[in-house]
Amino acid sequence: MIHIAPTRDIATCRQLRRIVFIEEQGVSEADEIDDKDDQAIHILALVDGIPMGSARLLLSGDTGKIGRVCVLRQARGTGLGTALMREAVAELRRQPGVTRAKLGSQTHAMGFYERLGFVAQGPVYDDAGIAHRDMVMPL
Repeated sequence: MIHIAPTRDIATCRQLRRIVFIEEQGVSEADEIDDKDDQAIHILALVDGIPMGSARLLLSGDTGKIGRVCVLRQARGTGLGTALMREAVAELRRQPGVTRAKLGSQTHAMGFYERLGFVAQGPVYDDAGIAHRDMVMPL
């Protein structure tokens, strides 16, 4: 059974991010850990009660930025990432005054976000040694 919802369990979200970004992708701890977790909305995906994915939402004016999206390797290709992103977008729609979603996609993942309705904008840029491109979607 899959359960995806906002959570206050930041420690679990950070552990998932550590596994995916620091251990798998080689992102430095300095690049992964910042001071924004306390002001963010965190979304946690559980499969049969086990944490398998998370995302972080930051609000700025009319824009909700979806970031730190991660799914553990064993849950990839199952549809969990799509369900996680749909819940993140739904949560942004519930926020008063937020009219667009934005994210920085790793370039290899752009097709995934395009299938969800995001459109690339601007140039490719380096974030923590990984090529990214901004993507947006009206809400």
